[in-house]
Amino acid sequence: MGNTPSTPLGTCLNTICAGRANCVAYPSDALYQNNWVKPYNLNVPVTPAAVFRPNNANDVAEAIKCAGANSVHVQAKSGGHSYANFGLGGGDGGLMIDLVNLNHFSMDNSTWQATFGSGFVLGELDKQLHANGKRAMAHGTCPGVGIGGHATIGGIGPSSRMWGTALDHVLEVEVVTADGKIQRASKTQNADLFWGLQGAGASFGVITEFVVRTEEEPGSVVEYTYSISFGKQSEMAPVYKKWQDLVGDPNLDRRFTSLFIAEPLGVLITGTFYGTHDEYMASGIPAKLPAAPANITVMDWLGSLAHIAEKTGLYLSNVSTKFVSRSLALRQEDLLSEKSIDELFNYMGSADADTPLWFIIFDNEGGAISDVPYDSTAYPHRDKVIMYQSYSVGLLGVSDKMVKFVDGVQELVQKGAPNAHTTYAGYINANLDRKAAQKFYWGDKLPKLQQLKKKFDPTSLFRNPQSIDPAE
Repeated sequence: MGNTPSTPLGTCLNTICAGRANCVAYPSDALYQNNWVKPYNLNVPVTPAAVFRPNNANDVAEAIKCAGANSVHVQAKSGGHSYANFGLGGGDGGLMIDLVNLNHFSMDNSTWQATFGSGFVLGELDKQLHANGKRAMAHGTCPGVGIGGHATIGGIGPSSRMWGTALDHVLEVEVVTADGKIQRASKTQNADLFWGLQGAGASFGVITEFVVRTEEEPGSVVEYTYSISFGKQSEMAPVYKKWQDLVGDPNLDRRFTSLFIAEPLGVLITGTFYGTHDEYMASGIPAKLPAAPANITVMDWLGSLAHIAEKTGLYLSNVSTKFVSRSLALRQEDLLSEKSIDELFNYMGSADADTPLWFIIFDNEGGAISDVPYDSTAYPHRDKVIMYQSYSVGLLGVSDKMVKFVDGVQELVQKGAPNAHTTYAGYINANLDRKAAQKFYWGDKLPKLQQLKKKFDPTSLFRNPQSIDPAE
């Protein structure tokens, strides 16, 4: 594949590949979309000018030089879970750098620092960490998400209240910048570049390697599951109110985290407690959760990861679909009033969603995430306690009614939290224009990020429809 380039970019990339199989592909190649591009959101078609699979950082550097010489924008794909397919070259005509082959791993058993390539997906990374000293790090629930994007926009998940975000574990990176240079970045080397990479990585370079601190795996994990499969959404409002009271408590035990998922016929609440069953019972948390019909199971760390992935798999799967999504990040002062909760759940129960596959996910934040000094990274959500995201999945496509439904949910959450103005950059709204999106994802971090963009990538080689623009 990829041996008949018709553009200067193709000639340049083929020179790097030097006949290596499965190195590069172009739109004219058979099964280009299915085997190479692999879009996650099928409602957002993207056709990159080329898909390039490097074997090392030097390959990445040479490919970036090819793109720069031909004025082609670049975005890298690690796992490819962008809700708007931003990792697929950043839009039509871009260069997609697929990091799948960057999967080296090593562990320093004296410092318990792990070094690994940016092509890992979370599930495979967990296996490596476990096999090398039963170590762990904080990250999200979906095993198919790539570490490359995840650890550069935040990386929030069940253990984040205890350990911080995935981004907070990163000590150093190897990154290729817009000039094609392979550089190291950390708090002490290229510190300003490292600051930008810790929150808006896709706008500043292609990370090829991470060095992270790791944690000792918890010996015991308690998993709580509460599910109602047949009921009216309006009847779920008191259940959400009780859940919000629990997770909105700033003194909530950091060993506990929870998801509240509303769906057409009921709700699912998951709870994860990193400790023994006795410790869980002594925490006082069980009395603040719905008791029946709840299930409580005690398992080990890997079992817990599999359990969470299974429970949330229906909602956050690896399967490519056509979907639309909205989201908002809430601080303590943004928590919804009882009136706002009633309005929201009445709407979800009465509005025409035009699909049986919709769900609204609320997850709790805080804890160790908020311990990190606000100005130390570009991650803007240290003060958030709940993040919400909505999904509407269409089997045949996304209809106007589906968009109207998630917009209606967004409007009611925003009405109930009028001073909430940002969201997590992993929960994007593809319909926002560039200016609004940048402000929505990075808030008051944006001016500094734009200045750094001007310094490191003034021509916006690393670009997608909602990436950081250089300062004027």
